[in-house]
Amino acid sequence: MTSSLKIALAQINPKVGDIVGNVGLIKAARAEAAKAGADIVVFSELVVSGYPPEDLVYRPAFLDAVENAVHDLAAATADGGPGLLIGAPWRDADKAERKNNGKAHVYNAGLLLDGGKVAGVRFKHNLPNYGVFDEYRVFTAGPVPGPMVFRGVRLGVMICEDMWFEDVAETLAESGAELLVVLNGSPFELDKLDVRLNHAVARVSENRLPLIYVNQIGGQDDLVFDGGSFSLNADRSLAEQMPSWQTALATTDWHKKDGDWVCAAGELSAPLDRLENIYRAMMLGLADYVRKNGFPGVVIGMSGGVDSALTAAVAVDALGPDKVRCVMMPSPYTSNESLEDADGAAKLLGAQLDTVNIGPAMKAYDAMLEPLFTDTRPDTTEENIQARARGITLMALSNKFGHMVLSTGNKSEMSVGYATLYGDMCGGYSVLKDVYKTTVFDLCRWRNAQRPEGALGPEGEVMPERIITKPPTAELKPNQTDQDTLPPYDVLDGILKSLIEGEMGVAAVAAQGFEEGMVRRIYRMLKVAEYKRRQAPPGVKITHIAFGRDYRYPITNGFDDVVAP
Repeated sequence: MTSSLKIALAQINPKVGDIVGNVGLIKAARAEAAKAGADIVVFSELVVSGYPPEDLVYRPAFLDAVENAVHDLAAATADGGPGLLIGAPWRDADKAERKNNGKAHVYNAGLLLDGGKVAGVRFKHNLPNYGVFDEYRVFTAGPVPGPMVFRGVRLGVMICEDMWFEDVAETLAESGAELLVVLNGSPFELDKLDVRLNHAVARVSENRLPLIYVNQIGGQDDLVFDGGSFSLNADRSLAEQMPSWQTALATTDWHKKDGDWVCAAGELSAPLDRLENIYRAMMLGLADYVRKNGFPGVVIGMSGGVDSALTAAVAVDALGPDKVRCVMMPSPYTSNESLEDADGAAKLLGAQLDTVNIGPAMKAYDAMLEPLFTDTRPDTTEENIQARARGITLMALSNKFGHMVLSTGNKSEMSVGYATLYGDMCGGYSVLKDVYKTTVFDLCRWRNAQRPEGALGPEGEVMPERIITKPPTAELKPNQTDQDTLPPYDVLDGILKSLIEGEMGVAAVAAQGFEEGMVRRIYRMLKVAEYKRRQAPPGVKITHIAFGRDYRYPITNGFDDVVAP
């Protein structure tokens, strides 16, 4: 009877749809684990296809390619080396001809590969259908699974959401599982690691079984995966904690003690604080979006303000200064301070800075529209023309040189529509999309004080202190500040967090101590700006409810919480 087992936890960065590339990563991790004497290597959820594959699952050719890759991987295990526990979309041969809403039955599967064959298959039972998850749309829920036997050890394999409920782990324990193993594609959001650990501890406590949790790493469109894989003993002690925000392989040593499996003490990576997690999420999300989509670099409109300065800092840290091009586009309303601060930030970062004056474009539009605007007063129309002139300039540079435009708006601005369509909203990706303005200031101070691990940017300050301390302004008219039309950002963000993440009504938000008239105004601004947000580029998910997949309110929306009974 087996009394010891070496289990490698492979925290790798797959790319959705790149089946050949993902198989290469799996084989490389297996080879490394073999050198460490591993008996089996555990990977993340849907690692063969990448997660989430979305509607690729509907394409038979895609599923054929996945299945061919799985059989190729299975054949590789005939060498007597480590077995593999992998995730992949999988068609059940017994239901191949049956249909689900006109589509073939496809499952989110855990596959055990050993001895040159597919030695076991288990299907995800609890399919998430909330927030960013749409698994009911593309997958069929499997039955509550039983254990799979690997070289005499009964493994209780669960897939991500299965760990969040009691039923699957309980059934596995009752069916004789000796060790719970969870394959995960769990996206990052603030405090998510603690939530995962709490659920894992609950399953361990209920069933008195140890647990292995393997999560993927990397960016995929607006999602970013933070890794943070771990192992828990049956006494709830943490035996292994892998690092967040980096690929890694950890080989854990398991031994039978008094009939139970126990993991020897391994590496315990220290938890990161809130601001470092946010910053590294933005770095990884941007780096993978640029790398996986083949862009040569990014171009950023530098205003001399905090949003563009922070966006540029993240871009340089993620990509390196040689892949970041900054452009200052002054108008007659641009202050000397802004010119100096944009230049100072670019120099501190070591990034290229070009200057394109939009004054001639403003005059051209004034002349073009003058016959139609006769007897009207200047208003936000002329302000928006400035933003759109800048957007056209950035898109021209993008088209000419191939660099992707990064939009620089933050969540506070996008919430209330304080952004110009086809102007400052231009871009292929938004680093700050899910970051409130108050957090932008905190991140700027944090980055000026320390350089995160893995950053390609410089040590020390990355922006002049004045960028952080001066009053925020769009500089679209003389002496303008954001607080001309918005409440102070600490007030605005407090209201927005309650309305968005808290999903609270106007009365409940006002009851927290906010002035009711202000809450009503912000609520209406939030509601009306939905049509803009639908046209915004993707960006890194940070909070519990990010605009996009998490936030699906209709644009045409007759419900008004302000007047509702």
